[in-house]
Amino acid sequence: MPRTTPPRPLDVEALFPELAAHRGTTTRLHPRPGRPEATESSVGGPLLWPADEPWPVCTEAHAHARGRRPADIHRAREVLAAAWRRVPQGGPTDEDRRLLGELEETHRVEGDAATAPLPLTALAQLYRRDLPDLPAGPDGCDLLQVFWCPFDAHGPTGHGMLLDLRWRRSWEVTEVLSAPPEPAVVGFDGYVPEPCVLHPEQVTTYPFAGLLPEELCARIDAWDEEQEERAEEREDEDGEGDAPVLGYQYDLSIPPGWRVGGYASWHLTDPSPMDCRSCSAPMELLLTVDSSEWDGGSGSWRPLEDRGLRARRAAAPTAVVVGRWGELNVFACPRDPGHPHRWSIQ
Repeated sequence: MPRTTPPRPLDVEALFPELAAHRGTTTRLHPRPGRPEATESSVGGPLLWPADEPWPVCTEAHAHARGRRPADIHRAREVLAAAWRRVPQGGPTDEDRRLLGELEETHRVEGDAATAPLPLTALAQLYRRDLPDLPAGPDGCDLLQVFWCPFDAHGPTGHGMLLDLRWRRSWEVTEVLSAPPEPAVVGFDGYVPEPCVLHPEQVTTYPFAGLLPEELCARIDAWDEEQEERAEEREDEDGEGDAPVLGYQYDLSIPPGWRVGGYASWHLTDPSPMDCRSCSAPMELLLTVDSSEWDGGSGSWRPLEDRGLRARRAAAPTAVVVGRWGELNVFACPRDPGHPHRWSIQ
């Protein structure tokens, strides 16, 4: 089923005509549970990976002998989903809770697996033919494959993320790896994606306000403050809380959820320069990996086809969690897509 983003609550270019010069597009991926094939774009699905090519492994030495089993994580999610679908009264039974307790146990890996190179988790694969805002890869590559390590144990702090992106030419893959290796245990449930098919949709987007010209940004900030004041006045008049607040950031500029291309959000931190470390060119947003398709502040982006569904579960179909329920923005060099990527967590 396709997914359709509702029209924006108002015409932002009518309010701020200068935004027309900054208008762009982004492709919302709209991942939803399914059974994707290796020949399809997907999140958490099988990859078109050559049988004769080594599977990516974590390049940093760190402990990975204790955690939860990926199969237990998937099974626990199935149990919970079935429990909440149960009618007339949804929710886990005593038997469900007993089983969930067993599935949530951590396990220690023994033997060679405890010290051997750790296979990375396949997060997504994206074909250019499916996604109009996915930029071209290096040397004619048409397929982007995304991996990450299922442990937060990297970088200077020893608690960072490790991401690995591979471009390839899909037509060169003749024999596909049928049984990819996977980690015996993972350090964080949010690194284990549920298989999802994609329903790409290209929508209009505008830059994060803090990256716009100073005078325009100031006018947008003033307008946002006016909307908040009006919402407070409505609350006082109605005697009810939580009056909806219309805002540039959450309703009019950058959609939430998984997407490719467009503009990055910097709602958690101030904007940070993302320049290529190989050639110093300003990098562009390649991919956003989001913990949810919408939330309380960005509900106006909820697809029309998803209205009426249980909000929390419908909004998190991939079960991926970035940071503290945030998003991962991955950047690529526009001069040479083969240059190393950079990323930011918001």
